[in-house]
Amino acid sequence: MKAFVTLTEESALEQARKADERIRAGDMTPLTGIPAAIKDNICTLGTRTTCSSKMLQNFVPPYNATVTERLQKAGIVMVGKTNLDEFAMGSSTENSAFFTTRNPWDTNRVPGGSSGGSAAAVAAGEAFYALGSDTGGSIRQPAGFCNIVGLKPTYGRVSRYGLVAFASSLDQIGPMTRDVTDCALVLNAIAGFDNCDSTSVPQPVPDYTQRLSGDLKGLKLGVPKEYFVEGMQPEVGHVMRAAVAKLEELGAAVAWEVSLPSTQYALAVYYIIAPSEASANLARYDGVKYGFSYTETDSMWDAMSKTRQHGFGPEVKRRIMLGTYALSAGYYDAYYLKAQKVRTLIRREFDQAFEKYDALITPTSPTVPFKRGEKTADPVQMYLSDVCTLPINIAGIPGLTVPAGFAGGLPVGMQILGKPFSEETLLRIGHAYQQATEWHKRRSGL
Repeated sequence: MKAFVTLTEESALEQARKADERIRAGDMTPLTGIPAAIKDNICTLGTRTTCSSKMLQNFVPPYNATVTERLQKAGIVMVGKTNLDEFAMGSSTENSAFFTTRNPWDTNRVPGGSSGGSAAAVAAGEAFYALGSDTGGSIRQPAGFCNIVGLKPTYGRVSRYGLVAFASSLDQIGPMTRDVTDCALVLNAIAGFDNCDSTSVPQPVPDYTQRLSGDLKGLKLGVPKEYFVEGMQPEVGHVMRAAVAKLEELGAAVAWEVSLPSTQYALAVYYIIAPSEASANLARYDGVKYGFSYTETDSMWDAMSKTRQHGFGPEVKRRIMLGTYALSAGYYDAYYLKAQKVRTLIRREFDQAFEKYDALITPTSPTVPFKRGEKTADPVQMYLSDVCTLPINIAGIPGLTVPAGFAGGLPVGMQILGKPFSEETLLRIGHAYQQATEWHKRRSGL
């Protein structure tokens, strides 16, 4: 699958030995000794964190991310760091500077991105769970493509300290697992306030396993029509209608044709805000402080220019240029400021919808996993892969993807959206659906 950038055999064996000691002493958690993988843009003390970029190819962090630290306290056995689109910029894991990860369900197809390595590792049974990061769907889209569960928590629910920044107002770390119960267990371990993260919210963390049940009686669900977009594969629509019908059988009251009219602008808003923040965040990679440095020149300015020229890949350069343009004098008001205003409209429409409904149900992606190389020559078509997931990051709300069926033998994911800090409700819905279906139990032949 080429899911891993770095394997950590020695440290995994040492962690397993310590886990055995904790188990024998009766001092264990549900995650103690369980093999897991960490996306390679999350800092791990003493282990390379490359962001799948030449710029950080040999970077070894001097500290752990907060989520890494919390998983270590829970007894993690980390088997390795997973591949991703460079600096988490992509929807297929084809933008990695090292190699392309393959989808376990069809090795000629992509696993999604940017957390494609994490999704492929879990789907192929190479790890029981993984951490990913989600800026515009980078947990949920690959989870849907690989027939696993993926959760983007509410912005501020999980600490971003130690996550290499792409777009700071959109990024969020979350779990990728085989089923919803495992997802709840991992979220229990990583959620919560962190003084090291100024955007972390001091909200109490419930036990997310407590409300998992087999029925949905009393819940009101809405199906936004804007997410059944033009160009959606008909088979994906069939799977989604069957999935919603199953939710109705489980006792939920479902309203079709819910409208979120500003959703149509989410793609444009995202590709102004995210590149703008990336332009600012990636300015730190100048070849002076750490990371790759181009030294075959006598000029400091030439060295800085060539460090970025040779250190960043094409997609990263493209987004830096887009963001720098949007933030430049004369264009800031026309693009960036307007995008932030529309972002507020999108958030308000979600708030209004959640006054009527406990959750919204949408497809995770308008298509099944596409073939490797199919969209690399057309960035706009690649960007459209995330059209169903981008609005959730813009609004800062939680989103859960669960396996919903297959189209042409390839996985289709169902996305469940909720108001801020309603992860309990999303997990309850996802768990009830999985109790009544078998899709999540299917495994690829690899």
